[in-house]
Formats: sequence, C-alpha cells, structure tokens
Amino acid sequence: MSEPWRGLPKLLADEVAEIWPVVFPDGVPEFLLGASGISEADVAQAVARSVFLRRSLQSHGAWVDSLCQSRPLTERTTRDFIRQRWDEFVQQVDDESQLHRALRQFRFELQFRIIWRDLMRWADLAETMAAASDFADVCIQGALEWLHEECCQQFGTPWGINPVTGKEGAQSLIVLGMGKLGGHELNVSSDIDLIFAFPDKGETRGAKRSIENQQFFVRLGQRLIQALDQITADGFVFRVDMRLRPYGQSGALALSFGALETYYQDQGRDWERYAMVKARVVAGDPSMGQVLMDSLKPFVYRKYIDFSAFESLRSMKSMIRREVRRKGLENNIKLGSGGIREIEFVTQAFQLIRGGRDRELQQRELLTILGELEALELLPSVVVNELAAAYTFLRNLEHAIQGIEDKQTQLLPDSELERARIALIMGFKSWSDCKSVLDDHRRRVAIHFEDIIATDDEEGDRVDFAEEWQELWMGEMDKATAVQWLGEKAFEEPEASYEALTTLRSSRTLQNLQTQGRQRLNRFMPVLLDALAQVEAPSQTLTRVLQLVEAILRRTAYMVLLLENPGARMQLVRLCSESPWIASQLAETPLLLDELLNAESLYKPPAKAELEDDLRQQLLRIPFEDLEEQMETLRHFKKAHILRVAASEIRGTLPLMKVSDYLTWIAEVVLEHVVNVAFANLVSRHGRPTRSDGSTCDSNFAVIGYGKLGGIELGYTSDLDLVFIHDGDPEASTDGEKSIDNAVFFTRLGQRIVHILNTQTPAGQLYEVDMRLRPSGNSGLLVSTLTAFEKYQRNDAWTWEHQALARARGVAGCADTLASFEQLRKSILCQVRDRQTLREEVVAMREKMRTALGTSTSAGQDADVFHLKHDDGGIVDIEFMIQFLMLAYSSDYPGLTQWSDNIRQMEELGELGVIPVDDAQELRQAYITLRSTIHRRALQNLNSRIPADSFQDEREYIKSMWKRIMLD
Repeated sequence: MSEPWRGLPKLLADEVAEIWPVVFPDGVPEFLLGASGISEADVAQAVARSVFLRRSLQSHGAWVDSLCQSRPLTERTTRDFIRQRWDEFVQQVDDESQLHRALRQFRFELQFRIIWRDLMRWADLAETMAAASDFADVCIQGALEWLHEECCQQFGTPWGINPVTGKEGAQSLIVLGMGKLGGHELNVSSDIDLIFAFPDKGETRGAKRSIENQQFFVRLGQRLIQALDQITADGFVFRVDMRLRPYGQSGALALSFGALETYYQDQGRDWERYAMVKARVVAGDPSMGQVLMDSLKPFVYRKYIDFSAFESLRSMKSMIRREVRRKGLENNIKLGSGGIREIEFVTQAFQLIRGGRDRELQQRELLTILGELEALELLPSVVVNELAAAYTFLRNLEHAIQGIEDKQTQLLPDSELERARIALIMGFKSWSDCKSVLDDHRRRVAIHFEDIIATDDEEGDRVDFAEEWQELWMGEMDKATAVQWLGEKAFEEPEASYEALTTLRSSRTLQNLQTQGRQRLNRFMPVLLDALAQVEAPSQTLTRVLQLVEAILRRTAYMVLLLENPGARMQLVRLCSESPWIASQLAETPLLLDELLNAESLYKPPAKAELEDDLRQQLLRIPFEDLEEQMETLRHFKKAHILRVAASEIRGTLPLMKVSDYLTWIAEVVLEHVVNVAFANLVSRHGRPTRSDGSTCDSNFAVIGYGKLGGIELGYTSDLDLVFIHDGDPEASTDGEKSIDNAVFFTRLGQRIVHILNTQTPAGQLYEVDMRLRPSGNSGLLVSTLTAFEKYQRNDAWTWEHQALARARGVAGCADTLASFEQLRKSILCQVRDRQTLREEVVAMREKMRTALGTSTSAGQDADVFHLKHDDGGIVDIEFMIQFLMLAYSSDYPGLTQWSDNIRQMEELGELGVIPVDDAQELRQAYITLRSTIHRRALQNLNSRIPADSFQDEREYIKSMWKRIMLD
C-alpha cells in the first residue's frame, strides 16, 4: 500500500495515516486524479492542511466530483468561470427555496475550490482575494436578479426617475459592498457588510395594489439577506452585516439616493468616511450605482488636504489601541497590535487626508494604495515595502487559519496539531519558525502604526483628581483625618468606608498585581471616590462598587475604560447607588460595563424587532455548530439588555407594564434563536423530519410559555415555565444519513433546548427552565405531539392545569404549530363547566398553595409579615379569581381567550360585563401596585415579604372581591 503522506511532518503524517482509510475507504476517487494532474501526495497534503477539505471529501464526494468536472482544481478560479457556473446552477431554480438551496450548493463548490487552491499555495493572495470577492459579487447579483423578478410579480415594478437618463423608468436595488468586499479583498471565510439603496421615491406599477418604492426595496432587501444569511440544512452563503447603513441597525434597510446623500452631508460621521473609502457597487444596475458613488464622493474625499481629519484619526487610533488593550487581542492577527487593521488604518488615513487632492488615492485595493503612497513620496520605500510584505504575510496567514475549518476567525491556534497545519501551509518547517517571522512583521507594523499619527497623550490615562482623594486611597492620611474627610464628603458611615478601603489596599490580590495594574488602580480609585461623593449614601454605594473593583483587579483594562469615560463612571456609581442587584450583575459580568458608554441607549431599551436584529448581528460571525460561543453570546445579550431595562426602570423611563414587556421580549428573542440553533444542529446530524409520504417538512415544533412568560409578566430573576409540542408525524423518520425516528428527533430537540438554556457557563445560566406543567408533569414525555396534548387536556388534565392554560401562549417555533396550539387552547378554555364545582376546586387549590407557601403560623398569619404573592389579599388571590372567571365564562364569551396576561384579561372581563367595570379597574390597579413593589424589591435584592401594615386598603379590597366571587 502506498503512503502518500510520507513527506508530511510527523505529527500530521500520523494523523493522515490514521484517517486515510476513513476518508477514502475505496481509495482516492478518480475524479481527483487522472488528467487534472493531481497526485495522491497532493491529496494527502490537502487532507493534512484542512479539516474542511477532508470532511467535504468524506461527506460530499458527489459534489466534489461535480466541481472537478466543471473545472480542474489546478486551473485558476476566474470571474468568468464563477459567472458561468452560477448560470448553470440558477437554471434549475423554480422557487425561492430552490434558490436558497442552489446558492448554498454553489457556495460549497466555490468554497472548496478557493480553499483548496489557497491552502495548497496553487493560488497567490491576489487570486484568492479576487476569487472570494467575485464569488460574493456573483451570489449577491444572482440572488438579487431572481428575487427582483419575484417581487415585481407580487408587488409590481418600482417606478421613478432614472438618475442616468433623467426620465421615468423601472428602478433597481443598488447594493454597496463595504470593507474587504468593497476593496475586492474578501477573506476565504468572511461575512459581508452591505448597504442597500434605490434611485428614487415613487410607487410600483403593474400590480393590483401599488406600494411605495421604499417598501418594495425593503422587502426585496429582507429576502436577499435571507437568501444569503439564513442557515438551512444546506448551511448558509454569507453572514450579512447591515450595521454600516445610515442610523445603524435602527435605520431603514433601504434608502433612496437622495436620502443617503442628505444623511452623509448632514450627519455623516468620521468613521463613516473611513468606511466609505472601500465602498463599491457589487450588485444592481452599474450605471445607476455609479451615479450614487459620484454623489457620495464629496463626503469621502474633500477638495483640499483635510487637516481636520487628523483629530478624528487620532481618536480612532486611540480607540483601536484601547480595544486591543481592553479585549486582550494579542493573538488576533487582524485586530491585535501590528495586525491587518493597523495596516488598513495607515493607508486609509492617507486617503482621507489627501485623497481629495491626490486622485490616485481614490482607489480601494490596499496594496495598490501603498504603491501610490510611495510614488507620491508620502511614505518612504522601506516603509511601503515592509507594510506590503506584512500585509501579504498576514492575509495569507488569515486565510490559512480560516481555511482549516472554513471558519471566520483571526485567532492564532493553541493546539500543536493546528499550529503544525499553519506552519505547513505557510511553508515553514516548524511553528516556531513561522511565529518568529510573524512577530517580526507585527513589530514593524506596530512601529509604523504608532509613527503615522502621533497622539498628544499616548497612554490616554491622564485624569485630574483632588489630591486628598489620592492621599486617602494611598494610605497617606492617618485614620482620624481620613474618617473626618469622608464624613465631610457626606459618607454616612465614614469609618466603615475607611476600613473597606484599607482592606482592599492590603489584600493579597492587590499586593500581587503587576506594576501596570497597580498604577491603573491607583489612578482609578481616587476618581471613583470623588464620583461616590456625588450620590446619596456613598458608603453603601462604595460597598457595592467594591464588588466590581475586586472582580476587575486582574483585568484592569476595565479601569481604563472607566478612567477614560467620565460619563460611564458616573452611570456606574448612580446605578449601584440605586440598586444592589445591578451592582452584583456588573461585578459578575464586567463586560456589561460597555453598556454604560452610551447613556442614551442605556436608558432606552430596544423594541422586540430591534432586539431580534441586535442578536442576529451579534451572532453573524458565530457558526451554529460553535455551540459554546453561541451560548456565551446569548448570555451576554440577555444580561446586557436586562441591565438596560433595569436602568430604565430605576430612572423612571419605563412603567411596570413596559418593564415586563421588555423582559418578556428578551426571553422570546432568545428562545427563538435557541430553537433555531438546536434544530439546525440536529438537522446537520440526522437530516430533517419527514412526513409519511417521504417529503420533508418545517420544524413542526413549538415552545409554549406558561406562567409569567405566557402572561407577559417576567421579572428580572424569573424562570421560564415551558411546554414543548410538535405536530410532526411520529411514525416517520428524518432524511439524513444517520436517520432517526421523528419522535426521537423531537425529544432530542427538546433536550438540547433545555441544555442550552439551563447550563451554567462562565457567563452564568441563560434561564432556569421549569417543565413541570407539561402533560403528566415530571413523569410525562419531554415533548408531546399536538394530538397527545389535546387528548390529555380534554380527558386527563386537572382543573389547575386548565387554570395554567389561561396564561399560556406560543412563544417560539413553527408558526403553523403555534397557530394549532392557540386554536386548541381556545377550545379547551371555552368548554362548558359547572361553575359551582369549578369554584370549589379552585378554592381548594388556593388553600393548598396558601398553606404551603404563605406566611401562616399555627396561630394564624404572621402578624409582622405580609407575603405580596401568597398571603390573603395578595397577587395569587387575584390570579386565581381571573383564572376561575376565564374558565367559567369563556364558553359564553370566547373573546376572553384572546389574551394570556392578567391585565388584559381583567379589562376584558370588565368590558364584557362578567364583573363590573369599576371592579375590574380597581382590581387591575391593586395588581399593578403589588407587582410594582415586587419589581422594585428585586432590584434591591429583597424578597416578597414586607411589613404586615403595608397596602392595607388594596389587601382588604382583594379579600372582599375574593369573598364575592369565590365564596358567596
């Protein structure tokens, strides 16, 4: 038997020898060899260099065969070939789902070809960047052309003034590619930054009902993003990032040329000029696109040498350095010191400053710009040569890192095996040799980066503070003087505050800090103490803030963040003064400090659609299969947005009802993504669930929220009461190579969802999940079919389970299954019941709960304490009354079932005359009062037990209503 791996380094040779029979059980397929000039040794090299190539050969041999037939891997990947190949794919497309599938198969073919040629070094950097960019252009243009025709058939043809001819005519969506796509320098595994524009406002023609052009192009843009970005069983094409558009993620998805020009003229910021240097029309009518680019050029390139750009560039340079320092990006070859971004900054800085005068700089490709800088004598030849060499090396290294697993990353690998792959791809005998050359390139880039635009204060850490605070923190004051000083500054417990500072200063952790860390702390603490003196109860607030200080002692970049941002520092102190719960959240997750940088967004939490967009943008660069990173990002997303809700409630900008709405929306957005991640993960292993006729179906899976989630009443620490159902065929199986029964598939799907939500990670737990409300409770199946769920509800459910159903609603999953559940819920709630029997059962259940959970003693209720939820006259009394009335009267008034939350159910009961309107309003107000108290106490880390003399009027009213409805 031949051993084609013999020429490989030992570590890789051993690996290839082990997996070779698995990847090629019948030998290397003929389509890889033969006339193409590829040898078995070449194949062994490819398998050693890339896990992606190996898996593709093992799992998708037919597709690899097809791509080899279309053009041998030994030949260049040209733009004409890519276009011709897409034309062959698109001929098979009849509907949108087929378009998605064709794009993803096309992506596999081109990605395999590009990565193979790049990692084998059969293609140079220029070919790889051009092929990746041309592939993106063809995908965007191809999808746009097909979807534009579809949208025109549905909504009519958008009509307006053609900016080229000045006459009326059909309009086209113009897609601008930004960043590396715009520069025709795309990575082998990259997301794409896009901006959508259209020529002119107007309306569509040729459909039954016209719509505005903007509405047309927004819908077209949404479908284009889905075609490229949506993850299906076949994967995805590109992760699409739209955050560079005007107004960011809160802005319209598509704007007219005029609106774009006005925005950049009136509101365009310096970083947007920086981004626009790379902008290029990648899809849509080229002549119309050129008109747009010409209109935007004055914003990007000023007619004179733009000395005003120096200040903004200094600011951006400082921001880059702070980010590197704060996030610890040393192993990131793009964002770290001496990385790709710093080379890009150098070239684009010259373009912004001199591009209006020196037209040669109005180009996009970085290496071309470096040549022009040398020709214009703006940079010495030695600097240009060093930057060009470093850029070529770093980009080749970036492609090597990404090509190993077709994953968007710029992090240097940790494992010896991965490092051996990189060294082989880059042409070195060992990783140490490769790393030595890399370090040399990065060192030179870092020097040039620092030299291009010097900042006035390179450290960026200068802060003025009172000498007394410095002396106090450094222990230079004696105790009596320090305590007196603190008292004069309104510290309510000056001696305790002095002792807390002394304890911190003498702690072992602080003593072991490195010099830089201790210096930052010594600059930070006086500033912090000065800020504390400006809030109420500074001693109490100091105790809370010191939790955070102790948490970041070894991560002093956070101190730099607070030193450099007085606004964020003040927000920190104010929020910790108002809420110990917020203080503990920040101490637990210091990354949340970033949320304090923008006070406007901190106190203005986003609506559900914006939450969905924000989460999608955060997860753009994280593959579904990277479950660990998905889970960490989800946890940070949840914590960051809940912090914003809590801050808004404390400030008074969100009333109770809105607080619960936002907390519930956060949970719903998280749940929807978790379901999608879990479903895609299982589909990748086992295929899609099928019907009895063998056809595949949508997920048919739904998540039902009960309790506070179902009732849109989540609190800051609420768990999630969930029930899982599916409407698939339990007798059928999935269509993958490792097929399993649908029933097993859906059970595993439920298990994976619970795992993602429940698991404790370094970022904490996403949500605690309670599944006890499912049919038969903990002894029942984790996932029920809709049919079994209906049977249980009609024949076996207890009254309390129907009470729970009154607060249930679908929160995530398949739209059809959710609709079926809602019909079933309405049917169950509208059953005719004997009201007296129902009343007795509800009262009996309430007594059991009161006995188990209330504050009652053998001599009656605790005279000193009232439990806001469980005692007589508490929240649960109101909930049980509403649930009784819902079950008793929905048969007469089906409209009662349209809501799942207590507030609107109460309003509906009043409007329909089931109870007097005045009673409904007064009961509603009492309910809001008690719930508001629970919310406020949660932010103070307090429980639901309050002094017994609290809310006497509300409690007496609730008890009187209980007597009238449930007892009389």
